Amino acid sequence: MAPSWRQVRGRPPCPEAYGAGMTTLPVLDPQRFLADGFDLSAQLARYLDLSIEDLAERLPTSTDDLAAIHPGAFDPDQAGAFYEETVGTGHLLELAAWHLGSADYIADTLRLQARFARGHVLDFGGGIGSHALAAAALPQVEAVWFVDLNPHNRAFVTERAQQLGLSDRLRCFRDLDDPQLPAQFDTIVCLDVLEHLADPAAQLGLFERRMGSEAIALLNWYFFKGFNGEYPFHFDAPELVESFFRTLQGRFLEVFHPFLITTRAYRRLG
Repeated sequence: MAPSWRQVRGRPPCPEAYGAGMTTLPVLDPQRFLADGFDLSAQLARYLDLSIEDLAERLPTSTDDLAAIHPGAFDPDQAGAFYEETVGTGHLLELAAWHLGSADYIADTLRLQARFARGHVLDFGGGIGSHALAAAALPQVEAVWFVDLNPHNRAFVTERAQQLGLSDRLRCFRDLDDPQLPAQFDTIVCLDVLEHLADPAAQLGLFERRMGSEAIALLNWYFFKGFNGEYPFHFDAPELVESFFRTLQGRFLEVFHPFLITTRAYRRLG
């Protein structure tokens, strides 16, 4: 079991962690997400200092706008720096468009997360925070640790957590090396991230070492640049993909779930 808030942060856990009901958690379930993405458009417009109308105009072109940065800017050997320094707030717009435009799929991943999430949850590469916020609102979750290279993503998710009353249950960090993070987690969520990593097999190894004995990892991947090159930031080298699957199959056992989606659940082998 991962350490408690007291062990990690030097102060007692928030009341919700005890299930005492002293503070009412917001309802951030799939139905709420389908209704408004957890107030995503309004929150993003405020963060970017845009009107709702201006935001609505920018969202449909956000994927193309982000892809247009690619020529001459994306060095596969410096992918981390690209996501941390180059994409800026464009990634927020692209992710918001994806979450709102694929709301049915995202809602199913939230249902899956609610089925497995507990204790200390790592949301790795959590983007705009849909899954981190939903996890933080679950009574069986003690704390959510949101990790993302992009400083705009971290700032936006921090602001969203404050607005939704979840600041005591969700904290944001740049990377897994931060000493404030627990040594192990009870749940790991890594969605739409692995295809952006130059060595996703190595990332699986890092996850394995940070998982508790009963921990569950929720993972998906899409090692494909698109039929028309619409995903230029995805890695797709055959040797990279083979190494990933060999590592996955050698170190993890899939745990069945009933949702017909690409996200899978895994526990450590052995």
